[in-house]
Amino acid sequence: MKLTAPSKTATAPAQAFTGDVYVNPIKQAEEPSRLLASIVRFTPGARTNWHSHALGQTLHCTDGLGLVVSRDGTVIRMRAGDTVWTPPGEEHWHGGTADNMMCHLAMLEGTGDGDGTSWLEPVTDEQYQAANA
Repeated sequence: MKLTAPSKTATAPAQAFTGDVYVNPIKQAEEPSRLLASIVRFTPGARTNWHSHALGQTLHCTDGLGLVVSRDGTVIRMRAGDTVWTPPGEEHWHGGTADNMMCHLAMLEGTGDGDGTSWLEPVTDEQYQAANA
């Protein structure tokens, strides 16, 4: 067993997020495991860019109300206790709703040469507003 001290809260990088987003890494990949996990907090209106994960991603909402949206237009409104799986290669974004913060546990498998995330363009205000409707 190994106890890991809490990490410092970091501001999510502006090149991959819109709005105020805060991240606390809780698990880094250590061989033989490839699991990566972070607690991510989104303020109202904050969101990721469009992106995909080589091996998929699991999002577990711990607090608030959030959105997970795929390129095909599917919108999932997640609440505390909800878990969403995005399959490998599926382009999607996630974040808080227009009126609520959202906190989720983000879990994914690394690919051996990184976390396997392909970051894409920002979500437009129009795309965000449509998902909130």
